[in-house]
Amino acid sequence: MNTAAKNIDEYLDELTDKKVRMMLENLRKTIKSVAPHADEVISYSMPGYKYNGPLVYFASFKNHCSFFPGNSSLIAKMEKELKPYRTAKGTIQFTVNQPLPASLVKKIVRARIKENLDREKMKKLIRSTAKKK
Repeated sequence: MNTAAKNIDEYLDELTDKKVRMMLENLRKTIKSVAPHADEVISYSMPGYKYNGPLVYFASFKNHCSFFPGNSSLIAKMEKELKPYRTAKGTIQFTVNQPLPASLVKKIVRARIKENLDREKMKKLIRSTAKKK
C-alpha cells in the first residue's frame, strides 16, 4: 500500500495482485452477508467492520493475508477448525492457495456480533442498575 486508503474500495483497488484482490473482495462480501448493517471502516490502515463496537478486520501483506476477529479467545475456541491456518493471538493468516472458507468466516462474524450485542446488553444492565441506586 503506497497511500492511505480512505475506504475499503480504495484499499482493494490499490492491491496489485488480482488473485489477492478477488479473494479479499469475496471475504468482504461474505462479511457483509452476515453483517449487512455493519459499518465499513478503515482503521489501523486496514479494512474493518464495526457493529456495536469493532467486529472484524482484514489486511493484505507481502506473503499472506490476515483476518482479525478482534477476540483472541475466539481463535483459541476455534483451534480445531483453524488448524490448517497459521494463527497468532489475534490473527488468522491465509493465502490465495489456502483461503478462508466462507462458512468459517460467517461463523466467526456471527460469534463476534453475538459478543458485541451481549457486551452492549451488559453495559445497559449495569447502567440501569447504577441509576436505581
